[in-house]
Amino acid sequence: MDEYIERLKDGSLKLYALEKELPPEEAVRVRRAFVEGETGTALPKVGSFTIDIDRVVKRNIENMIGAVQVPLGVAGPIRVKGEYADGSYYLPLATTEGALVASVNRGCSLVTRAGGADVRVMRDGMTRAPVFAARDVPHARDVAAWVESHVAEIREVAESTTKHGEFREAVTYVAGTSVFVRLEFDTKDAMGMNMVTIAGQKVGELIERETGARLVATSGNMCTDKKPAAINLVRGRGKTVVAGVRLTDAMVADLLKTDAETLVEVNYRKNLVGSARAASFGFNAHAANVVAATFIACGQDPAHVVEGSTAITTVDRVDGGVYVSVTLPSLPVGTVGGGTGIDTQHECLAMLGVAGGGDPPGTHAKAFAEIVAAGVLAGELSLLGALAAQHLARAHREHGRG
Repeated sequence: MDEYIERLKDGSLKLYALEKELPPEEAVRVRRAFVEGETGTALPKVGSFTIDIDRVVKRNIENMIGAVQVPLGVAGPIRVKGEYADGSYYLPLATTEGALVASVNRGCSLVTRAGGADVRVMRDGMTRAPVFAARDVPHARDVAAWVESHVAEIREVAESTTKHGEFREAVTYVAGTSVFVRLEFDTKDAMGMNMVTIAGQKVGELIERETGARLVATSGNMCTDKKPAAINLVRGRGKTVVAGVRLTDAMVADLLKTDAETLVEVNYRKNLVGSARAASFGFNAHAANVVAATFIACGQDPAHVVEGSTAITTVDRVDGGVYVSVTLPSLPVGTVGGGTGIDTQHECLAMLGVAGGGDPPGTHAKAFAEIVAAGVLAGELSLLGALAAQHLARAHREHGRG
């Protein structure tokens, strides 16, 4: 080890090149020892992990020195009545926020007692939007017109890059001499960002060649990936999922310790009016909490919590109770690729019965999206109830959190 550390110190060996000379486990150990020496910090816990790193260092991370462990809890069971997920599930939630799992667990009990969450995937399409530079405004219009009249050619080029993805549509947007082409794909059980980026590059080259517009970037931010954006809230990105449950007045009183009218008012004034006044893209209580905890547990890209948090929670007064629903317009999830193959994350997906590819393709990712939406619904119910009953601060005190 000393030889490699000396080479790292004198610059004759780069940190990223260790795997070229050593097996992955040894490369990680040497790199960690080097960083310990450089920073004067011992990292024994970072260096203690159970995941198999052979795959991880090739697909998931560079310059690996170990792993950070996040506590994993479970909430449930929750009854889900979806088109792809139909049954009772224990939700794996990885978080460091005390009281979160307890809160979701309470919501799961309420949803299950009410007979389960109705869940449907309304739309499914991952996007990538290359941006082109046109010569002038007339040329920009010509480029958009070409795209609109050559969808078959675009589909052929796009689908030539993937065995699994299916091209859905191309929508153009013009701003001055900038032309954005928002491409949408059905990426089956993959979350699909790599798939649509590769396809987007080929489509971009086709449009550049045929129209004379210059391809500036494969992503022009009209996608929109990992940033708050109204286009995702309106048109959707990834899975658009809606979950709802009908609660009787007795259930609201028994488990949430409040009444239907108060629940409706809290949701209206907090989630709807409060969010509107703040110009928020998320009209919900804490959807990001459940999305983030599930994403971390199940190997999703945590940065996509940005899109996943743009949820809308509604509470309708109905005869004898309320109907509570959550709408997640932009939920980018997958059960193959990315972090889903890491051992611990794969186990969490297996808990839900959605690990790997589905049969037919795409059914596992859709089932997972339905389960996530049901979990968000449970979290929203619980927090709304706590707020309506003035129990939020007390719950955090009881769990030792300020």
